[in-house]
Amino acid sequence: MTPSATHEVDAVVVGSGPNGLAAAVTLARAGLRVQVLEAQDTVGGGARTLDLGLAPGIVHDICSAVQPLALASPFFRDFDVTERGVRLVSPEASYAQPLDDAPAAIAWHDVERTAAGLGADGPAWRAVMGTLAAHQDEVVALALGDKRSLPPELLTPRGVLAAPLFGALLGLQGSPAWDLPFRTERARALLGGVAAHAIGRMPSFALSATAALLGTIAHGVGWPIPVGGSGRIVDALVDDLEAHGGEIITGHHVRTWRDVPPARAVLLDTTAGAAAEILANRLPRRLETALRRFPHGDAAAKVDFVLSGPVPWRDPEVGRAGTQHLGGSREEMAAAESEVAAGRLPRRPMTLVSDPAVADPSRIVGGLRPLWAYAHVPAGDRTDPTEAVTAQIERFAPGFRDVVVASRGICAADMPRHNASLVGGDVTMGRVTMWGMIARPTPSADPYRLADSGWYLCSAATPPGPGVHGMNGWHAARRALRHEFGIQESPDLSPRLSVRF
Repeated sequence: MTPSATHEVDAVVVGSGPNGLAAAVTLARAGLRVQVLEAQDTVGGGARTLDLGLAPGIVHDICSAVQPLALASPFFRDFDVTERGVRLVSPEASYAQPLDDAPAAIAWHDVERTAAGLGADGPAWRAVMGTLAAHQDEVVALALGDKRSLPPELLTPRGVLAAPLFGALLGLQGSPAWDLPFRTERARALLGGVAAHAIGRMPSFALSATAALLGTIAHGVGWPIPVGGSGRIVDALVDDLEAHGGEIITGHHVRTWRDVPPARAVLLDTTAGAAAEILANRLPRRLETALRRFPHGDAAAKVDFVLSGPVPWRDPEVGRAGTQHLGGSREEMAAAESEVAAGRLPRRPMTLVSDPAVADPSRIVGGLRPLWAYAHVPAGDRTDPTEAVTAQIERFAPGFRDVVVASRGICAADMPRHNASLVGGDVTMGRVTMWGMIARPTPSADPYRLADSGWYLCSAATPPGPGVHGMNGWHAARRALRHEFGIQESPDLSPRLSVRF
């Protein structure tokens, strides 16, 4: 299909990932006529769930499988996917860190249970992570803000307590003092595995911020898995957009501004470099250059498995978590991430695994179940990750190979085939550094607005960065409403307004 030229469009969103759809929903809720253009044949970007043909009836989450922010992010909290029929189930353990010569470290949803399993570090875990979890809303507001304004949650007595503790943990874990406040390898590895949800050298402030945020949510709302796959969240966003008059056109590639119908506002859920290419010679030269130079990060390579049964973890407790971080000790993880940063493929790459059937038995069809896995590799690497990932799982789950029925590996260089924004396998849409998280893609006062062009960037290349939280799209759409349409109030996102035009 091609964009309609027979009726006026108020706003166009290019890209239908969670941020693009969040922007589109926000604009449509304000009463605008919205059109979404998507290059792929299916919508959802990094939150799609598809049948890859590996086994009858088995569907796979293409990029993200576990959604810690689907209940915690301010956008999704207001949008309220659970009231729209999306079932989010949090496993009793949010994540696990198996170790070679010791029992696994487990981050249970219950912080007291977690502390009890960490021995000498139990009191410190309870004091730090338990306190942050008790102030989850303030932590999330701090981490997912636009980095240009002070969230109102931080101006409360609760915020005054949470912000310094979050900052202290970030400062310690992101510096050479990262042995503090935890003294045992099990606790350090447990937190290090969460930090590795971002890809970069360890220690670093950006990775420690990731650990603080995701670790907080693990003991707060937990790390839920959408029943039926992440695509159910996409379905809820699409349904609401269409209920408010929005239109989605798939199979439409936007290569230049000429591929977009006339509109008062255009929002790009793309990389910074793609935005510069689309608007070539139509932006101030300095801004265009900055967008083109915004650096990509290192990469993830994906393996989708079909298994005949659960993963045979050496420590059975590991199988009670929805997510497993496979990297061994903190020192091993740091060494592997340093190899990646230096452009070398580690022998034992940091690997993230999710078994959605742990929380969602409906994903088991005919005795078969999907398994999701990412390995951290150098940007653009062309090595099929299947063997390295299989070996890393087998390391902690002897006999894993015996339950593998089918698998499909996709190297970092091929990741853009399913999502053009994953350049070279960069799933964070830009290098993860502390400055880069604040000044992405530029340090301007408004990182979403592309000069006075009426065009905006609403992707993970803007603050607050990567993740299925919709906040980038929400921040950008509210700015577009103010600047282009004079609408000052943010529209209500609640399900009670989901009335079809």
